[in-house]
Amino acid sequence: MGRWICCLCSRVADSLMLLLVLALSCNPSTAATASPSAPHIKPSYSFGRTFLGLDKCNACIGTSICKKFFKEEIRFDTWLSSHLKLPPSYLLSYSGNYTDDAKSWRLVDITRLTSKYRHDRADQRICTSLLKTKTCSLERALRRTHRFQKWLRAKRLTPDLVQGLCSPMLRCPSQRLLDRIVRRYAEVPDAGSIYMDHLTDRDKLRLLYTLSVNSHPILLQIFPDVEGWPFPRYLGSCGRLVVSASTRPLRDFYGAAPEVVADLALQLLAVLRSMGTNDLNYFFYFTHVDAGTFGVFSNGHLFIRDASMLGIIDKEEGIQPIDGQQEYKDIFSCLTVDCQSAFVSCNSIREQHSLVMVCQELLPKLLKGKFLPPVQEKIDRFLQHCADGLADDQDVNEAVAKLAELLKPLQSCDSRFAYRYPDCKYSDKY
Repeated sequence: MGRWICCLCSRVADSLMLLLVLALSCNPSTAATASPSAPHIKPSYSFGRTFLGLDKCNACIGTSICKKFFKEEIRFDTWLSSHLKLPPSYLLSYSGNYTDDAKSWRLVDITRLTSKYRHDRADQRICTSLLKTKTCSLERALRRTHRFQKWLRAKRLTPDLVQGLCSPMLRCPSQRLLDRIVRRYAEVPDAGSIYMDHLTDRDKLRLLYTLSVNSHPILLQIFPDVEGWPFPRYLGSCGRLVVSASTRPLRDFYGAAPEVVADLALQLLAVLRSMGTNDLNYFFYFTHVDAGTFGVFSNGHLFIRDASMLGIIDKEEGIQPIDGQQEYKDIFSCLTVDCQSAFVSCNSIREQHSLVMVCQELLPKLLKGKFLPPVQEKIDRFLQHCADGLADDQDVNEAVAKLAELLKPLQSCDSRFAYRYPDCKYSDKY
């Protein structure tokens, strides 16, 4: 009897096992879940050297942050989708995410110094003008130039080495400014020296290339935000891509509430004042402004988002014109601009130059129709006086002072303005 019961139990167990196997085979998802040997495939992000611009180094910006890209510690926003594809290479800027610990992420801007189309045109120009071919080694071609040979022999970056470059920052160069560039160039180990002994030939070519195409990343490096300068933090470069702290362009706030635009307008005026008067005695001026020139951090703080159109005059050393600067042009002078473009004379820049431009281009769009008629009419009148002040700096200063006086009571103190909240609660200004 016991033997029969054991045999019956064995058959029942075999039947149950068969039913379980059949059930798993009919439900593939269950089978895959139950299988301990199924490999876990981690999504991988494939970078082409062309996308980053590494195929063009050392005619590029740098490589200081490349490891972050390849370790997936910098991610484009499109990577958060299921497709895991890189964004189109023709875009000028991308929104990304950056981490140091793989747990906490922060927003960053990933930008090109100029459009890929202009980069490609410049690369073609280098080959056709220097080697008379359609394609070539950019580095080999640029190394053979007279300017770069002078850079190789130089111990110190002097005004004649940057003569004729299109960057507004270098149109009125002082030795003090050029020493600051070498001493704070972040794509090389910090030597703290004004001499270029710590720069390899490769480093010199990258620095020259960056200054020739767009001085924006150099300005972020030599005037860092941690010292109080109104620029986003420079995080590094890889190939022809620059990574910096993220800001929203000012154009995104044209439709904001009255108290928000009043706050941004006051910040904008304060930034321009600080760029004209600062402890280092540098006078910053804009050669062009638009709705993307300024940006706003998530805490409401306004910064200069695009520094490519910033010129610098050294008030301590004064303007030191270089003989023949207007006439001197080479391949580095026209990598991204028309070689025939004229230089702006350093002596023609007035102290209120940037204020007038902002009153003409940005503040009317930011403040238009935001307030009740009596206040709005006064704002419009002061803006017009500022914008028309092409000949009289005193008129501009008076109009700006009256505009600021009118806007200050329109500010509010709440958590939307985290950069000054809750400090403003204990201030008599609000």
